[in-house]
Amino acid sequence: MDKPYVVGVDVGGQTTKMGIVDRRGTIVEQTVINSKYGPEEANIFIDALCASIRTLTKNIGLNKIQGIGIGAPNGNYYKGTIENAANLDWARGKVIPLVSTVSKNLNVPVTVTNDANAAAVGEMTYGTARGMKDFIMITLGTGVGSGIVINGNLVYGHDGFAGELGHTCAVRDNGRLCGCGKRGCLETYASAIGVARTAREWLDMSEEPSSLRELTNISSKDVFEAASNGDKLAIRIFEFTGKILGRAFADFVAFSAPEAIILFGGLARAGKFILKPIKDEMNANLLPIWKNKVAILPSGLKENDAAILGASALAW
Repeated sequence: MDKPYVVGVDVGGQTTKMGIVDRRGTIVEQTVINSKYGPEEANIFIDALCASIRTLTKNIGLNKIQGIGIGAPNGNYYKGTIENAANLDWARGKVIPLVSTVSKNLNVPVTVTNDANAAAVGEMTYGTARGMKDFIMITLGTGVGSGIVINGNLVYGHDGFAGELGHTCAVRDNGRLCGCGKRGCLETYASAIGVARTAREWLDMSEEPSSLRELTNISSKDVFEAASNGDKLAIRIFEFTGKILGRAFADFVAFSAPEAIILFGGLARAGKFILKPIKDEMNANLLPIWKNKVAILPSGLKENDAAILGASALAW
């Protein structure tokens, strides 16, 4: 098969999704592998990644791919590395030369960037942000990631790491310890893990009736299902989380004046339970020049597709 294709790869804290993509943004084949490897197993993960890419290309009879784009936690576009990624045991406290290793293994050009940056590129090219030149992409998954687009360009900063909004300080006094080593990071409250942690803490601190008490291991999905069934504690958990996000978003608007903030990831699917408190709290904390002018929008892409498409755009 001679038609040009690239591979887009989304490295997540739990799983890594990858797909073969054509120039029109059609994902013609995709698969998922495990991302959870131990501190000394980076090479095992990379070997598994390369093997899966080979299998993908073989499945559709593809002789050659034009390149590989990778979105990864703490992916450095300038250096081609993953550096000290708190949500990846095999990259925590380390510099992993991902681009050079994968490129050498597969003999294909490879590019890497932060996973939220990759999602922003996908959104700008194929999703809700089409036609926008100034927006912020917020990914609400295992962690909280962000991709900042100003005047149509991703913001990388001088070292390739600009845009770590999930590690801005949301709670200053006795905040939760984050995997990055800081306390009070937005990620510790507004990620899927953060919502589950809030639920456990609130259940321990009160005797309030809640269907969540019947569960041994609470997830953010459990909290959403409880809220959907009218559980008052679950609804308040989303209000609490939404208010923290809303205050943070007001700060984000102050430095970049985006047209919109676009939400992507599992937690964004909580809909009205989280969107209303975000909007209300953001507007309550904005300067008058921005009140009710910045939209909060859900991603226009399927969850499995956004980061893959964005990463593939890097490869093109």
